[in-house]
Amino acid sequence: MFRIFTKINKKAFRNAIIATLGVIAITVIGSVNLQNYDAALMIYFFGTISMTFGIAYRHSIWLQRPPTKMYWKRTWQLLRSRNYWSQLKNYGKLSFKNLLLQKFIMPRGKMRWVGHFLLAVGCLISFGVTFGLTFGWMHFTLVPGTTDMYETHFMGFTVMEFKLGTIVALFLFHILVWTAIMVIIGSAIMMHRRFIDEGQMATQWFERDGVPLILLIIVSVTGLGIWFDYSFLEGKMSQFMAITHAITVAMFLMWIPFGKFFHIFQRPAQIGANVYRIEGAKEGMQVCPHTKEEYACKMQINDLKEVTKELGFKLENEKGMSYLEYSPEGKRCMLAKAHLKAREEAGSFFG
Repeated sequence: MFRIFTKINKKAFRNAIIATLGVIAITVIGSVNLQNYDAALMIYFFGTISMTFGIAYRHSIWLQRPPTKMYWKRTWQLLRSRNYWSQLKNYGKLSFKNLLLQKFIMPRGKMRWVGHFLLAVGCLISFGVTFGLTFGWMHFTLVPGTTDMYETHFMGFTVMEFKLGTIVALFLFHILVWTAIMVIIGSAIMMHRRFIDEGQMATQWFERDGVPLILLIIVSVTGLGIWFDYSFLEGKMSQFMAITHAITVAMFLMWIPFGKFFHIFQRPAQIGANVYRIEGAKEGMQVCPHTKEEYACKMQINDLKEVTKELGFKLENEKGMSYLEYSPEGKRCMLAKAHLKAREEAGSFFG
């Protein structure tokens, strides 16, 4: 019965507990000792807590893998180097390009990029607004003595005022409507691709690839349902729509650590890998002994030697040279030569 506890990664479990307590702490602090906390959003909060624990646990295990750990280590070393501002510039540029604009998807197809972009931007804005409201960091109140002026509060401070009926009011009060439409379109594009792309059909898992998209569409549709109910049905379905939306949001949040959307939290860490390659190229490139051509930075090859040694692989030939120093083309040529030599020694080239 208790065998499951012997398989728990203690370091990851500790980090998950710390992250969960951290979310609770910033909720208490950001809501001014819960003065601005909305109890009606409790189900969203429990969904966020579950998501935080799962993501922190899985992310910690991911970072413990030797290759990921090496990239993580080098990323922080580069940030602490003398070229600090240069590194920061690279991180900012790559984050804007790959996280916000999703340009890394562009070479794989324009329609795929459109779907990714709509999903990424829609989800990021929705997460920001939802978490801000759930943690009690953000709320709106009427300006005292008025009936058409609202104040926006963030962590106990008034940050702006706006009047009802203005573009600002339309944008702020309906921001989740716009993002829901973006997410529905983006999810539909991704779902359509999974139905017609043979490669996707052969490799996708329903619980990992399909369930998150289905939940995301349901979350967005029920969110639009709340807006439609208040705008056109005078709130007659408010209780049903609010509960349905809250349950689906909580389910989606709790599913994130187990599905495809976990890579949302991996992607920022992977920015470090891009900077790693940029800085590694400045320090010198590895030349393949066979092709005599550059194929990777020396820092990457040296780190790869360290990682493979840690994993127990012995990749040195009889001359003491590591096979990792050869490019993919060089490795294929060496393999072909080894096959040729073996057939020559066997006295037969065929059969």
